[in-house]
Parts: sequence; structure tokens; C-alpha cells
Amino acid sequence: MEFFLGIDIGSTTVKVVLMNENLEVLYKSYSRHYSLVREKTAEALEAIRPLVGESPVRVAICGSAGLGVARAAGVDFVQEVYAVSLSVEKFLPGTDVVIELGGEDAKILFLTGGVEERMNGSCAGGTGSFIDQMATLLDVDMSELDGLYTKHEYIYPIASRCGVFAKSDIQPLMNQGAKKEDLTASIFQAVVDQTVAGLAQGRKISGQVAFLGGPLSFFAGLRDRFIKTLKLSPQQALFPEDAAYFIAMGAALYAAKTQPHQFGEIMDRISKTTGNKTLTNVLPPLFENEEEYRKFLSRHQKATVPRRDISTASGPAYLGIDAGSTTTKMVLISPEGEILHSFYSSNMGDPIEVVKNELIRLYELMGNRLTIAGAGVTGYGEDLIKNAFCADFGVVETIAHYRAARRFCPQV
Repeated sequence: MEFFLGIDIGSTTVKVVLMNENLEVLYKSYSRHYSLVREKTAEALEAIRPLVGESPVRVAICGSAGLGVARAAGVDFVQEVYAVSLSVEKFLPGTDVVIELGGEDAKILFLTGGVEERMNGSCAGGTGSFIDQMATLLDVDMSELDGLYTKHEYIYPIASRCGVFAKSDIQPLMNQGAKKEDLTASIFQAVVDQTVAGLAQGRKISGQVAFLGGPLSFFAGLRDRFIKTLKLSPQQALFPEDAAYFIAMGAALYAAKTQPHQFGEIMDRISKTTGNKTLTNVLPPLFENEEEYRKFLSRHQKATVPRRDISTASGPAYLGIDAGSTTTKMVLISPEGEILHSFYSSNMGDPIEVVKNELIRLYELMGNRLTIAGAGVTGYGEDLIKNAFCADFGVVETIAHYRAARRFCPQV
């Protein structure tokens, strides 16, 4: 018996599919590689060894991170768009359009009315990594997104061409009290808008539309936004059970035409390259030796702020709050400029709650000895935090930076 093995090594994940001679899927796996491409590929393949035994295996590798592994293993590499077309032709005949979202890439494949493929550039906007970033900003687990989506009431316009632009849209909404449910729906809609506007670019998406890739497999809310935006009927929207594996399945179909290999040989070749630093270009170290490092520390420690144990201080104190886009910083100082207390934390999707909890803790540390004689706020959430906690004033962060820098360098 022969086996056909397809390996899809994408920007963030490794997908493996093993088929028999009847093109039936015997095994499949999906895992993140965390940039340990060869190590995680070898790990994923190790589970196949008992199924294959000594039988010959025909192998093909595809994906944005797969070419190096293919060369190292001495097996065929297949372009992923071609792999998708093979699997769609075999398992979803009659499909007119394919929309496939990966970890850092997105593509549309038009199969009728003139075959055409369109793919995103180097930016990961509107892909799985984009959703990852937004979930981190909201401080929610990826598994929570669909639950939040089902409770949304409003969708805000969010930029998805770039994660930085999206954060610039989302953070002010968070600071204004927008619900996570509505922000989740807005993030999913942003991905849809980026795909339709950025990739389709006016070409109509109609007929039988197949949705493939990990993000579309795992997020029902994302699938729902595509259906509603494209106005597709249930019969037109195709969400195959193995949508996350279709590229790997296509690679396995391609492998049927390649030369057979002994599975052990392939594993040996891949394993020998794991941890081989000569295959990677690395930057020079920041410091050539310990002496350079000590000079660096000495130079940067000249501008230090004196600290004082808060338990020994009494009288007036002054509070500064920097409500940033992703983090909250708080500093309590004495009239002489000594730091009595400092705090740094992620906003965790709820900057008001973070500030409130830290203020409660700060009041406990202050006891009856200290009084906050003045409080100022800066950063993205300046207005929100100032109004929520009745701070005395708000200041633009560039001016706040300037005032602090002037303390260390009066001529700045």
C-alpha cells in the first residue's frame, strides 16, 4: 500500500494530511509552530510513523514557510494556490470562488469567468494574526470571540489594512466604553471588508463560494459576517468540515504524482536540520562583551529618579496617570520629586477597572499619612480616566514627555 502525505507549513501553523490510495484522509493534524518550523514539522510527522510503517510515501510540501523544509527533506514543493485548486476540484466540484484566510496571508481564487488569483502583500492585515492581535488588545481568549459576537448590537468601522491602524480605531472606542461584544463584531467585519475591498477589488464574488483556512474554520462569527456582507444563501456558502486542511489535502493530491520515499529517510533529513543555526541569518549582538554592557548601564543610569519607601512618607503627594493604548502607568511622587509608588499593567480591555483597582491598593498603602494633593492624566484614555476619577487636569502626552525630560535635561 502507498500513502500520500501533504504538509502545509504556513506563516504560523503546520497542517499535515495523510491519505491512502483511495484518497481517503487517514490522519490530519493542525498545530502552531511558533517559528520553530522544522522542529514542529518533525513533531507533527512523528505521529504518522505508526500508520505508515515501512510502506513507501509520496510527499509534497507547500506553504509560505515550507520551501526550506522541502529542500532539506529532498521532496517536492507545490505552490499553495495550485494545491488549493486541486483539493477544491476534487472535494468541492462546481465551486466558483475560493476565499482562504491563513495566519498571515489571505487570498481569493476565482475559478469561473476567467481563472484569477489575488493575494495580500507582506502586511498581515485582515488575517488570522490580525485577529490574534485584536483579541490581545481586548484581553480575551480566542475561544471567547464567538461568544462575544453572538451578543453584539452595533458594528463600528475599523481599519483592517494594518493592525496599528486598527488599534488606533479600537483604543479610543474602548476608552469611551464601547462593549467588547460590539468590538468583536467590528473586528470580524473589518476582516471581511479587507478581503472583499482589498482583494476582490470590484470583481463580484458570487455563485458557489468556498471558505477555507484556519480563521474561517474556527470563528463562526467571521463566517456569519462574510455571509451577511456578500448576501450569500446557505446553498452558496460552502464551509467544508476540513476547511483548515484544504491546502495540505491539495499537497497530498499533488504528491500522488511524485516519486515515493521511505518515511524514515524524510524524517531523518528534517530532523538533521532542526536547531541548525547556520540556516538562519542572525544580527550581531547588542554588546560584544561585558565591558560594553557595563558602560551602557552606567550611561543610562545617570538619569535616575530618587525613590522613597511610601511607608516613611507623609503629607501631600502628587499622582500621574498615563492611560496608554495598551497599558496603564501610574506614579505617585513627593513634593521633592521622589517616586513613592509606581504601577505598570496591561489595560486588559478595561482601563477604568485597572485604574480603579490600583487606586484602591494605593489608598491602602497611603493610609492616613499621605494625601493626593493633585492628579493629572495623559495618554489615549486621558478624557475617560480624567472624568471617571475626577482628576484635576489632563495633559497631551507630548507635553508630559517634555516636562519629565526637562527635569533631567533643563536645556532639552
